[in-house]
Amino acid sequence: MTSWLLAALRSFTWPAMVLLAAWLLTLLTMPFRARKGGARAETQSIIAGVVLQVATVTAILLSDWPPLQVGGTVAGVLILSWLAEFVGSHTGFPFGRYAYTRRLQPQLGQVPVLIPFAWLMMLPPAWAIGGAIAGAYHGLAFVLASSLAFTAWDLFLDPQMVAWGMWIWQGSDRKRSRRRSGYFGIPWSNYAGWLGVSALITWAWSVLVPQQTLPREALTLIYALTWGMETFAQLVFWHLPGPALSGALGMGICLLLAALGAPW
Repeated sequence: MTSWLLAALRSFTWPAMVLLAAWLLTLLTMPFRARKGGARAETQSIIAGVVLQVATVTAILLSDWPPLQVGGTVAGVLILSWLAEFVGSHTGFPFGRYAYTRRLQPQLGQVPVLIPFAWLMMLPPAWAIGGAIAGAYHGLAFVLASSLAFTAWDLFLDPQMVAWGMWIWQGSDRKRSRRRSGYFGIPWSNYAGWLGVSALITWAWSVLVPQQTLPREALTLIYALTWGMETFAQLVFWHLPGPALSGALGMGICLLLAALGAPW
């Protein structure tokens, strides 16, 4: 474990390391700034966290891929995820009936611009996990493992964002969401949608950007840090023990399978 962690850290370029430190500092201080500054500070912290994680992941990709390949991947993920969110929030397919509130600004087509970047910040780490499990960056096993690793993150995300009022599910009362049907008030169709859309984006990436290498150690570290910090924060600060334990189990299983499958 220690040798893998050191290898992962050594794989970071200096720009990626600086961005990683800034991202971690933002996440570590978020509960205290949110408690002191209220909803506005909470929203600002979310935006800063997403921006810094996207920057970190992009810097990691640039350390291994040519800029044109990174740019194509970034553009493809942003466009496809925005389209999925636009269709989903207006039609209810494939996630279910939901709507974004006004808290996350700016918005494009009533979808916060930040949301596609949230997809971008976790899809490459999920690809690293999927590649470790499947032993390749193409094929059905890779697509399935990657989409499961990505969707496992939403076991944390959706209940927390609904509790904070970032979006609302049709007919939901976020104050009573933990007592509602589905997954802590989130319809199961949401997770089917996450699986389907992330699988589609992953398949498109694997076909259009044939890739034999990926900075797997560094991206796996991003996935592992997200897992650990989400678990700790939801248990200790946000008082969401159910999603914390479920998310810890879901992402933890993905990390375990990746560790068993990867040549570390």
